Amino acid sequence: MSNNNDYDISDSKDCETYINQFIQDFTIRSAEIGKGTIIKRALPSRQKRLVGAWCFLDHAGPVSFPAGDGLDVGPHPHIGLQTFTWMIEGTMMHTDSLGSKQLIRPKQVNLMTAGHGISHTEVAPDTETKMHAAQLWIALPDDKRDMQPDFQHYPELPTVVKDQVEFTVLVGDFLDTVSPVQVHTPLLGVDLTAQADTKTRIPLNPKFEYAFMALEGTARVNGHELNADNMVVLETGLTEIEVEINSANRVLLIGGEPFESPILLWWNFVGRTREDLDQAREDWINHSTRFGEIPDYQGKRLEAPVLPEQMRASK
Repeated sequence: MSNNNDYDISDSKDCETYINQFIQDFTIRSAEIGKGTIIKRALPSRQKRLVGAWCFLDHAGPVSFPAGDGLDVGPHPHIGLQTFTWMIEGTMMHTDSLGSKQLIRPKQVNLMTAGHGISHTEVAPDTETKMHAAQLWIALPDDKRDMQPDFQHYPELPTVVKDQVEFTVLVGDFLDTVSPVQVHTPLLGVDLTAQADTKTRIPLNPKFEYAFMALEGTARVNGHELNADNMVVLETGLTEIEVEINSANRVLLIGGEPFESPILLWWNFVGRTREDLDQAREDWINHSTRFGEIPDYQGKRLEAPVLPEQMRASK
């Protein structure tokens, strides 16, 4: 940890005061999707638009439902981003315009790279009765945002145990453990699951900003309560942080270098200009080959909403 003339960081109280200068708490929104599935949307928000290149974060469930009543999201388009799905409980079928068809199971990741353009569906199997997942979007950097689309499935992610916490490394390098998930900016994603009531100190990259979200139960981040209704955000500059978490509780940690460019995020698109979004919307409406087709899906495509008059770039 770097020194600061205002605090003696060898004293625990002064050290906590120093660290708390880098920490903010944000309330997150709740919404209902599908048939009674509650989501908690942490990103984007008015207080925080991105964490590194992470530009969207939804926590869905946990929820139980009758067989046949699970999530059914029809064909919809994406540009300029990667969709990242971390499945905790239940299963979901991903189908896209590249011809990919992949069932995601617990402790697995689906990573879809939209680039220039792709469309996909997300449908719970008819026999499924549970869902608990985190879905995130990653903004592609300027030199990759128009790349060819791709899809990758990661059935196994590396884990490491420290201080009775199991850390699953979803993205990046953590505790000398590297995820195989391929992204295009310096990023971190880690699932923390407590094996007992415990405290642990987590190493941080001072070039990264970070955010914590509770996925099951609660936790404390340097004394700041983390629960289902808030997100704890760390600014760049810290080299470690203390997390207190009770047995069987679960926390998601994301981080990354502040993103290189302001972005425009609207509907399912990430662009740089209003023209990017206008063109993508028109291409979707006109069934452009840019987004392909998903002939196996029995149902309607999602309709593009009207673009708002005023749009604010996010960074």
